[in-house]
Amino acid sequence: MNIGRLIPFLQEKCKEIKTHCATGSDDIFEPKYAFLEGNFKNWQENQSQKNFGRKYILSLIYWNKDEWLFAGIYESVSVSEENSKYKYETCLLNVANEFIGKLIINFKKDFRASYLRLEKYIENMNVLEIKRESIKIDFPGYDKVNVSWNELSNLIKIDSWKTALENQKGVYLITDINSGKMYVGSAYGENMILGRWENYIANGHGGNKELKKIEFEYIKKNFRYSILEIFKSTIDDKIILARETWWKETLLTRKFRV
Repeated sequence: MNIGRLIPFLQEKCKEIKTHCATGSDDIFEPKYAFLEGNFKNWQENQSQKNFGRKYILSLIYWNKDEWLFAGIYESVSVSEENSKYKYETCLLNVANEFIGKLIINFKKDFRASYLRLEKYIENMNVLEIKRESIKIDFPGYDKVNVSWNELSNLIKIDSWKTALENQKGVYLITDINSGKMYVGSAYGENMILGRWENYIANGHGGNKELKKIEFEYIKKNFRYSILEIFKSTIDDKIILARETWWKETLLTRKFRV
C-alpha cells in the first residue's frame, strides 16, 4: 500500500510538504536515538541550513537500508537564524499520530539529499510494516555489547541500557579499531558500568592517564566498547580488580598499550 492511501493528508497536501529523511551527520542512527529518548522534535528543529521551506514536514527516520520510521507530520511555524544556524519552531499535527513509532515505510533512497519535495517521491513510498507497539530499543545482553563511541553516547541515555548497566559491576574492554590496541578496565563504583562509561562519553579518557594522551576526536572515531565479565553489585570489589588483572595478562594489554 502506498503511504498516500494510508494517510490521505499526504496525498492531498503533498505540494505543501517537505519530506525530512532524517539521518545523523556523525552517526546515521542519531535521529533514531533522539526519537527513542523522546527528543526527536527538538533534534529536528535545529538545522544547519534553511531546510524546511514548506508549510508541513513529513518526518521519516532512517531505520535500516530502504526502511524509514514514521515520526509524524509537523507544521513549520517559524524559523530564526543565530550564528549561521537555523532554529525552527514546529507543531506536531493531529494527523496519523497513531502510526508514530509503529509505521515502517519502504523507500529506496540512493542519493544524498535528505530534504525532499513530497510530490516527487510519494509514489515510491510504500507501507512495509505497521507494528502493534511503538518501537523501542531493548538491551541486547551483556555478552552482545560491542558499540562505537557514538553509539554508546546515545544508548546509555535509553532506559533499558541505563537499567542494565547501572546494576552490574564488571570488567570491560575498549578496542582501538584503527591500531588494534586494547584497554581493559573495571567498574565497581557508583552506578557501576553505567557510571564508568558515562565518564568515557564525557571526556574520552575517564581519568585514565594512558587514554589522556589520545585526542578526544580520535577516540570518538576509533574506540569501541564491550563487556568481558559482569558481577552482581554485592560482589567484593577486590574480586573485580583481580579479574581485571587476569584479563590484562590474558590479552597482553600491558605489553601492547593503547
